[in-house]
Amino acid sequence: MDNAKRRIGIFGGTFDPIHVGHLVAAVNARAEARLDELLLVVSNSPWQKEGSRAITPAEMRFLLVEDAVRGVEGLRASDMEIQRGGSSYTIDTVIELTGSDPSIEVVLVVGADAAAGLSTWHRYSELSKMVDLVVVNRPGAFVEPSSLAEWKVTFVEVPSLAVSSTEIRQRSADGRPLDFLVSRHTIDFIAKHQLYR
Repeated sequence: MDNAKRRIGIFGGTFDPIHVGHLVAAVNARAEARLDELLLVVSNSPWQKEGSRAITPAEMRFLLVEDAVRGVEGLRASDMEIQRGGSSYTIDTVIELTGSDPSIEVVLVVGADAAAGLSTWHRYSELSKMVDLVVVNRPGAFVEPSSLAEWKVTFVEVPSLAVSSTEIRQRSADGRPLDFLVSRHTIDFIAKHQLYR
């Protein structure tokens, strides 16, 4: 009997909308961290963004992520935070995932910008003892490795793609093209549902 743990990554986010930068980060993090699977976990209610701007309904964001990763080996969209409801806290997702299967080893994947703010996360000190951390570089974002001293961390370099969900929303609002920044399906979905107008 094989007692090896399955390495499952959690790459959480608002994904409003998901774009090529997220996908490049996801496939590179999965390969570098040798993950059996990477879950792109769509936040239900991103507590750190609440009240700062209008957020697309979680179910719509999940459909976009699900479509974006369809057919991509080792990546899977997850709506577990949506199903749980309320504010989305990563530690609750880790507890739910490991509680459902003790053979799982969880790896948390974050961008460098998110890594710089980990100390503000809900129960971050507990979380640092429960997961390995993979930090993916992002253009213009840098995290001082010494600020992550309590984490077991791996840094992953990915091609520099200066694209963000904020930019996608602004381009959509301005009527500028989104081609090659998001999938054709995402472009059609945004147009059909008049998102970000």
